[in-house]
Amino acid sequence: MSIQDAASGVALWRLVADGIERGIADGRFAAGEKLPAEMEIAGTYRVNRHTVRRALAALAERGLVRAERGSGTYVETQRLAYPLRSRTRFSEIVDAGGHEPRGQLIDASVETASRELARQLGIRTGAVLIRIEALRFADRVPICVGTTWLAAERFPDAGQIYERVRSMTRLLAHYGIRDYRRASTRVTAAIVDATDAARLDLSLGRPVLVVDSTDVDVDGKPLLTTRARFAAERIEFVVENG
Repeated sequence: MSIQDAASGVALWRLVADGIERGIADGRFAAGEKLPAEMEIAGTYRVNRHTVRRALAALAERGLVRAERGSGTYVETQRLAYPLRSRTRFSEIVDAGGHEPRGQLIDASVETASRELARQLGIRTGAVLIRIEALRFADRVPICVGTTWLAAERFPDAGQIYERVRSMTRLLAHYGIRDYRRASTRVTAAIVDATDAARLDLSLGRPVLVVDSTDVDVDGKPLLTTRARFAAERIEFVVENG
């Protein structure tokens, strides 16, 4: 049950949330900046930590702040403009936005190609694939989780290479592929599952944008296909024609 401010009838947690929101709006708390600790906020507003936690939870639900386990609560950064075009490179897009791109390997495994994956990659059903699960960041903020499939025959040891280079562009360059393009992109919306929520530091129930894509070489031969789940509150897709 909310604690009420006897004078105004407004729940104390809402007063705290409004105060922090004003601080974000007027620049006292900059994008990406860590907020004061809960005890410090509690002292500033003369409330208990439970009240502060509810205020921060409300701000997180609105996409204004983000809690990082074991670290603290940070002001969310402005949404990253992410162009969808024939030449889409995560690292280049993030870098152009003034942020530092980073990739982190979650898992690499071997599996056989389903009929759909075989169709997308132009290989036979049942062929051996390398599956790479990776988390991608802009600065310290997780932006998306991607699952990528490549033909093991063409890209042996792709998982180990990605772990070392932490970039799909550099992985392809390792195999002599210096240029490639996006052949298809499909965007849908979904609710984040528990696994991706933990990876992306999202609350359960938050939306994600799911991007299914296939990249091909200069001759049009499929190289890889990816299903990426983007934190919807941290990204805006820009469709570029031509």
